[in-house]
Amino acid sequence: MDYTSKFEAFKEMDLSLDLTRGKPSADQLDLSNSLVKYDENDLILNGLDLRNYGEIKGLESCRELGAEVLGCKKDYVWSGGNSSLSLMSQFLTFLFVQGNGESPWNNKERVSILCPVPGYDRHFKLCETFGINMIPVGMTGEGPDLEEVKQLVETDDSIRGIWCVPKYSNPTGEVYSLEVTKGLLDIFGQSKYKSVIFWDNAYAVHDLSDQTPLPDIFSIAEARGFEDLVVQFGSTSKITFAGAGIGFIAMSQANQDLFLPFYSALMIGPDKLNQAKHVRFFEENNLSEHMRKHADIVKPKFDLVDAKLRQQNFGTWTTPKGGYFLLYKAKEGFAKKIISLAGEIGLKLTPAGATHPYGVDGEDAYIRIAPTACSLEELNTAMDVFLCCVGVAEDQASK
Repeated sequence: MDYTSKFEAFKEMDLSLDLTRGKPSADQLDLSNSLVKYDENDLILNGLDLRNYGEIKGLESCRELGAEVLGCKKDYVWSGGNSSLSLMSQFLTFLFVQGNGESPWNNKERVSILCPVPGYDRHFKLCETFGINMIPVGMTGEGPDLEEVKQLVETDDSIRGIWCVPKYSNPTGEVYSLEVTKGLLDIFGQSKYKSVIFWDNAYAVHDLSDQTPLPDIFSIAEARGFEDLVVQFGSTSKITFAGAGIGFIAMSQANQDLFLPFYSALMIGPDKLNQAKHVRFFEENNLSEHMRKHADIVKPKFDLVDAKLRQQNFGTWTTPKGGYFLLYKAKEGFAKKIISLAGEIGLKLTPAGATHPYGVDGEDAYIRIAPTACSLEELNTAMDVFLCCVGVAEDQASK
């Protein structure tokens, strides 16, 4: 195929396509439009004036919704503002200012967190912002490499925890096995320091077909005596409205008792009106059925990407069963070139290295693809452009 001629033809089309971030499409957001229908008759819930201060942990009924999303008991869950990322940053701030029962994490001594790679760039950005040293850990297809994690935790006293996206990991799409979950608890449970397993369960209910919940990590941890290790996060950002959802944080009672005074100093109460809207919405709309509607929109896009990639034989890619991303692995040394070529003809891709701490992909091979925000027509064109750029990079390398 003459990829160069095709590349020049695409350049003439003045395209503007974007596969960078895992955003819901407008069709997905439309599924929750009835959230906006509530009026002044909905200002009171169970005798509580939703317009006023209070309920620092969130409405009890909304915490029950969070428990349904995260797959754990309500007693672990708080419901906050619209962003789980904000709750992550607040909890990290708490660790640096106060500490979780031990001395605070501070910049006077080295603090490290294990970061599964390829991984989530927002986690890496949080670490950079707080001055946390990031140590990459390889993935196996069922979660982080336990042997590598064990060796690092046993030999590096600076390690205080690990980031995890346990279901449909960003961007590999893999699901943590029960063995890996138990292994992480046992490894960090034996650490001399009180560590944190940051369990970012962002895609807990985002299956493309059959809905398969993860085992409840708190039940597993409690049975092993390591309940205080886990802090879980999630949100409705890709369930209802991405910019007006609800964030959740879940932790043991001991951790709640430590975190509550600090958290209470930051805020007086969450947006209870929005929380009540979500509670009422899911009283009228079954969560599982609602997520099946999302899957009906999203799955054809993942199928299209997979079908397009099968038309070439240059790289490899993941085929996740849920979530918002898949991962393309080009030949070593090709990722930056492909992404640069795509930018020349109007296709935005996540920057090379975004899947690794400090933006350093030593292989220069990994490219995250986020197919959800585009229409199928736009995605079809975007994948044609992507494959053309892969072909041009291959041709240039062979000359």
